[in-house]
Amino acid sequence: MEKFTLGLTLPTDPRWANIAEKNLEDILSDHAYCEQKAASSCISMITLFPDMEEMVEVLTPVVAEEWSHFERVLEQLNKRGYKLGFPRKDEYVAQLLKLEVKGGNRKHQVMEKLLINALIEARSCERFRQLNLHLKDAELKNFYYELMVSEAGHYRNFIQLAEVYMAKEVVRKRWEELLAAEGEIMKNLVPRADRIH
Repeated sequence: MEKFTLGLTLPTDPRWANIAEKNLEDILSDHAYCEQKAASSCISMITLFPDMEEMVEVLTPVVAEEWSHFERVLEQLNKRGYKLGFPRKDEYVAQLLKLEVKGGNRKHQVMEKLLINALIEARSCERFRQLNLHLKDAELKNFYYELMVSEAGHYRNFIQLAEVYMAKEVVRKRWEELLAAEGEIMKNLVPRADRIH
């Protein structure tokens, strides 16, 4: 199967960014919560697997970075007189979490969690690229370019960490399975112009 950006099997329709531009308050609010959830997810992995020292060392600064992104999105909301609003259910992430294989030893468990997080970061990165390319607001274009680069780094970190705890061939096989499943989720997900995912 042909691969697109970051290995994702189904690219975002470029029209999504054009529609999203008409719903900036909703997009920025949803984005803020995505950053908060990303920080929370890393904290959760640290508390579940404190014995995995390399993971703790790598993810600790990621928590701070994701929270700083949350603060920066809030700044963009405030500049435009927008409100944060209440969090909405992220159907995309909810479906991804159903792909996680439970059980097995701790190294297998951490691999599953790391790869699911890598998928979320990859899709976020791809969406930020769309916003960078298609938004007319120059400040937001630059903002989403910066965040696109950051998310790409996190995506790589998660996969590399998974390879610390499981054999590379096992990680790569599982990653390909998850990429295919994510593509199916994207194909069947009702597009929402007011959401990042």
